[in-house]
Amino acid sequence: MSEQAAHGSGRLHHTEIWVRDVDASRASLGWLFEELGYVPGGTWAHGTSYVGERDYIVLESGPDVLDEPHRRRSPGLNHLAFVAGSRLRVNQLAAKALEHGFILLFEDASPYAGGPGHYAVYLQDEAGFEVELVAEDPGRADHEALRG
Repeated sequence: MSEQAAHGSGRLHHTEIWVRDVDASRASLGWLFEELGYVPGGTWAHGTSYVGERDYIVLESGPDVLDEPHRRRSPGLNHLAFVAGSRLRVNQLAAKALEHGFILLFEDASPYAGGPGHYAVYLQDEAGFEVELVAEDPGRADHEALRG
């Protein structure tokens, strides 16, 4: 283990997501972050934060955010992937997410759109932002891919 890894460096500190409508994003992404164990943090005129065990996520809008839709297929961040618990919990969260304005991506291949050993659902909110919910028990194929 490197000295940096021993001191905790290299892991994410926070993620900041710029959104066009912070209120709409609080209702969708914020709801999901809370379901995943994040707790509401600070709130200000154009933003809000959600605090996790070792990191936090910011949703922010305001005058510097371009008035354009999010394009997950453009260069830059495509999606965030979260470990969401058991396969049952992934399914429960996906069902609830649909009630909060998300759509299920790759529906024809779900929950194995990432491959036969990767149990996950891919959701997109109304603004076009994608979130992947991964089961803790992904299966053997994921472990082999990580070693390979």
